[in-house]
Amino acid sequence: MDYSLDPNKIQQFGSLDFIAKQVVEGFIVGLHKSPFHGFSVEFAEHRLYNPGESTKHIDWKLYGRTDKLFIKRFEEETNLRCRIILDISSSMYFPVKHKISIDNPNKITFAVYGAAALVYLFKKQRDAFGLSLFTDRVEEHTQAKSSGIHQRFIYTELEKLLQPIPVTERKKTSATKAIHEIAEKIHKRSLVVIFSDMLDSSASADELFSALQHLKYNKHEVILFHVFDKSKEFDFEFENRPFKFIDLEGGQEVKLTPSEVREAYVKRSAAFKNELKLKCGQYKIEFIEADINRGFDQILLPYLLKREKLY
Repeated sequence: MDYSLDPNKIQQFGSLDFIAKQVVEGFIVGLHKSPFHGFSVEFAEHRLYNPGESTKHIDWKLYGRTDKLFIKRFEEETNLRCRIILDISSSMYFPVKHKISIDNPNKITFAVYGAAALVYLFKKQRDAFGLSLFTDRVEEHTQAKSSGIHQRFIYTELEKLLQPIPVTERKKTSATKAIHEIAEKIHKRSLVVIFSDMLDSSASADELFSALQHLKYNKHEVILFHVFDKSKEFDFEFENRPFKFIDLEGGQEVKLTPSEVREAYVKRSAAFKNELKLKCGQYKIEFIEADINRGFDQILLPYLLKREKLY
């Protein structure tokens, strides 16, 4: 799907809520033209009447238009609690580019726009939503609310992340520590959506998955969007000439020609991703590969399918 936006409109509105709305509405138009035709994103207002129920809350006006019986659904019935957990460590600012946009994102930009689009859907469906940001510690943890004021606050916090960080400001990752801490802070059963490249050099794979399991132990539903640039991080598609690679979090440098290490690198990267996928399957965590070059359908559709299952 083409997510190109009119530059004049972006300049005119200049806000994340406008872009999130454009992304979601473009997705919905595409959804209605796809094999998912008829798939509803309007969960919040009504549900089908079940024979034997009280007729007190039947929407008779809707019955007159559709000849079908629907029950009006109230706030407490429709409200799902959602929590976005966003990795904002320095590795998420890869790849470093001169010009970053929604059509040419790095990992953090892709994650921010994806999160903003989900917040737009949360609000549209009257779900309560909160935001947690982490590096090697929890940087931000908001309450879960469904108000317009809260939505604007979340967008303001997300927009700050679109600004490039100085190369010298290295934000390390400790997803293990942060996710354990966030799990303790979420007191009501929620749908937890994580955006991360899962590059946590401070912990073993087992320790990292124990943190994710902590969320499942607390009865949360979890979707992990594994954010990456497939062409560079997994296929290692660099020109065959000398490069200087710099660790964005640690600052270490290594000079090499990609052809010298490509085969071994691709093999290890694939093993890393396969282990993530396998462990998530064992722990009943929904694992979604989120390549930053493939648009936002891969974010929005899994969320809608998960939400549909929860009802």
